[in-house]
Amino acid sequence: MFSKACEYGIRSVLFIAEQSQLDKRPNVVQIAKAVDSPEPFTAKICQQLARAGVILSKKGPNGGFYLEKDSKLKLIDIVTSIDGDTIFTGCGLGLPECSAAHPCPVHDQFKAVRDGLKNMCENTLVLDLSERLRRGETFLKL
Repeated sequence: MFSKACEYGIRSVLFIAEQSQLDKRPNVVQIAKAVDSPEPFTAKICQQLARAGVILSKKGPNGGFYLEKDSKLKLIDIVTSIDGDTIFTGCGLGLPECSAAHPCPVHDQFKAVRDGLKNMCENTLVLDLSERLRRGETFLKL
């Protein structure tokens, strides 16, 4: 459902969050390796997220990307920064106009999925997910 850029963005932010809790600021090379993403693509995504204020960056020898330890960042912040909100509002078949009054064939079913996805993204803290990574309960790559 998410674009490839958004998938890599979420994975990158989760890694950054995990590292931030350890007082580390990973650079693009480290992030790309950790999430199995191409370095140039990772750099572009991280720059986009930093410009949007989703993640923080520091330049210099001890620089890199990070989140505040008490960050309240939610998945929806990452998704909307990269993909916008069309994943939560758009037509499941990509039609330019789709509504309850003028539905596509999958409108009702897709609306339920779309609303569930939005609810999950609005109610999921990045730090909660990164804690599960730290404990080894989840993973970012094979």
